[in-house]
Amino acid sequence: MKTRIALILAILMLVLCAAGCKAKTAPAAEATPAPTEASATEAPATEAPATEAPAEEHPDTELLEISAEDPLPDGEVEEEVFASWNDVAPALDLLIEYVETVTDESSPDFIPVDRRIAVFDMDGTIYGELFPTYLEYYMLAWRILADPTFTPDEELKAVAEEIRAGGPTHTYAGDMALRHANAAAKAYAGMTVTEFQNYVTQFLVRDADGFEGMTYGQAFYRPIVEVIDYLTENSFTVYVVSGSDRYICRELFEGMVDVPSDHFIGMDVALEASGQGDKDSLDYTFQPGDELVRTDRLQVKNLKTNKVTAIMREIGKQPVLSFGNSSGDSAMHLYTISNNPYKSLAFMLIADDDVRDYGHPEKGDELRAKWEALGFHVISMRDDFKTIYGENVRKTGTFRWTEELGGNAN
Repeated sequence: MKTRIALILAILMLVLCAAGCKAKTAPAAEATPAPTEASATEAPATEAPATEAPAEEHPDTELLEISAEDPLPDGEVEEEVFASWNDVAPALDLLIEYVETVTDESSPDFIPVDRRIAVFDMDGTIYGELFPTYLEYYMLAWRILADPTFTPDEELKAVAEEIRAGGPTHTYAGDMALRHANAAAKAYAGMTVTEFQNYVTQFLVRDADGFEGMTYGQAFYRPIVEVIDYLTENSFTVYVVSGSDRYICRELFEGMVDVPSDHFIGMDVALEASGQGDKDSLDYTFQPGDELVRTDRLQVKNLKTNKVTAIMREIGKQPVLSFGNSSGDSAMHLYTISNNPYKSLAFMLIADDDVRDYGHPEKGDELRAKWEALGFHVISMRDDFKTIYGENVRKTGTFRWTEELGGNAN
């Protein structure tokens, strides 16, 4: 169920036919018998023409033995759809059964293609959030405390210092999400959209703190990326609905995960034309020389019910699949599985792996019970993932966090 079976027999026959063409063919009136399995590795018995070099001088005429375990010609290998998942993964089995059912036109649960909508949270669901904190928190703290090109005010410094202090333990005051969002709007104000995207890229090429063998730009959960690919191949439309800045999400996924740039819904700040000055956008017409610039006005922090209203505003249809990892995603999950005319599921990922990541296994049972009581299905990083970030990535257990964010010279 978890692999797409290659047409090994068909490929074998093509290879045999191609090799057979180099041997002398029988007269047109006589049918040439097809090679049998037993003779697949032997040269044809028919004598080659005198003008043709012996078979040993043409290694390309040698027939290949192909089996399900062997690499396919030209470097192709049998593709594992869910190579990063353990063989026993109940949530994955449930998802596969669901997809097979709702894409079967003869099934009473068949879902038309235009209603196959899947929504994913980003941080902690598709992408790592424990090195030692969210990427956008790290970016903001660095902008305020370490970027020599930026001079922050005291209010911004206070937010950044809280982020720096809470990062190693991943603990913050309850209002930090909104305070961070307002501080981020202010800290990046004046940047054009392109300048901000380039600023994000500078962080993506850095080594992910707390790990060896991985940059921030590579820190995706491979098993969940495989789920996204699987859903896409089965005609589901995937959206990323994140609490992080929409433009960070776009830049992060570019060239890494197959989600179109217009399928990201996230935190937003107001944009304006570079030449409009103090004029309201209704009183100004965008000019040929203008660029779009970020302002310091937060439009929405995309968490909890804001995710639900954003889905309706930007997608206009109720999802049938929802993936998340925290209470900030519960509203999106409940919206997906409540009063839905189509069969629907919601999945919560639990960060319970403290060997390959910085998860909290002691919270696993409590979270599982909490999410299952709400009708969500649980994915365990510890129990279900064969690998998280890839086999060559190693958790170091050490951080450069405090040293790197030591202070802003300005």
